[in-house]
Amino acid sequence: MSDKRTELDALGEFGLIEHLTKGFKTTKDSTVFGIGDDAAVLSISEDEVSLVSTDMFIEGVHFNLMYMPLKHLGYKVIAANVSDICAMNGVAEQITVSISVSNRFPVEALEELYDGIRTACEMYKIDLIGGDTSSSLSGLTISVTVLGRANKKDIVYRSGAKEHDLLVTSGDLGAAYIGLQVLEREKQVFEANPNIQPDLDGHDYIIERQLKPEARVDIIKFLKELDVVPTSMIDISDGLASEIMHICKSSNVGCHIYDEKIPIDGKTSMTAIEFNLDPVTCALNGGEDYELLFTVRQEDYDKIKGNPHMTVIGHVTDAKDGIYYIDKSGSAIELKAQGWNHFSD
Repeated sequence: MSDKRTELDALGEFGLIEHLTKGFKTTKDSTVFGIGDDAAVLSISEDEVSLVSTDMFIEGVHFNLMYMPLKHLGYKVIAANVSDICAMNGVAEQITVSISVSNRFPVEALEELYDGIRTACEMYKIDLIGGDTSSSLSGLTISVTVLGRANKKDIVYRSGAKEHDLLVTSGDLGAAYIGLQVLEREKQVFEANPNIQPDLDGHDYIIERQLKPEARVDIIKFLKELDVVPTSMIDISDGLASEIMHICKSSNVGCHIYDEKIPIDGKTSMTAIEFNLDPVTCALNGGEDYELLFTVRQEDYDKIKGNPHMTVIGHVTDAKDGIYYIDKSGSAIELKAQGWNHFSD
């Protein structure tokens, strides 16, 4: 090891993964696609592939048990992983769950966690097939690996967007981030005076979006029914801006997205303003929405335009035209990814 020291936040999560794995080569014919997308793709037959993705969730980094019920946490970690399979245009089938846990947790607490995991398995029709447990010196860590399946012809990568394609998002954006702001505010109030009960009235939707998000398996079904295969796709876990930039980088394209097209729920907007936050900024950089961002050919527009779960927010351009957000006045602002960074202070 050299004397040179590079701080982790200088690279960020995805830069670090790219840096550490750049020397690895795939050697097996069954490895269709390895690192660099929402899931790895493995060949299992002439027509079908298996999809594999894994995520880790660490107490104090990804969740706070002061306001995250263990049952909700169990559900959320599964939904987040199922979302990765959706982002490949596939269907999740099995999961493994490993936990590292300290002795501050009784068996009953872990039963509650696994009750949430079981509820998610029933919801998404997936099987828990294994995992591991280990002791921890501090807190709770959960690692989930999800396995899925898809037809080879239906697989969608981040790298397939083409100039003139339409950029589409499912659902609405920014709610999970605003829900987190409400929970953090009430946590601070409670810490200052434990006798004051949390004031969560009227915030049901945005809090649920933070504590119990849903993977958009319905969007995959809609696309199949509409006979639309996206040209590229990714799930929105780190913020819309970050995911747009992933697609543009992988596809070697640019894009324009439009302020007035970004779907934001009314409650999200009102609560953001209460926090002196711009709702669009929350949608661009908040993260944890677990919606799907994808591109489609212009000729597929008529097929999706009537679906209330999908919104066209922009279009793909040539790479030399850059990645821009067009505000309400028509000004083009270069898009920056300012979402979640695992290694920032």
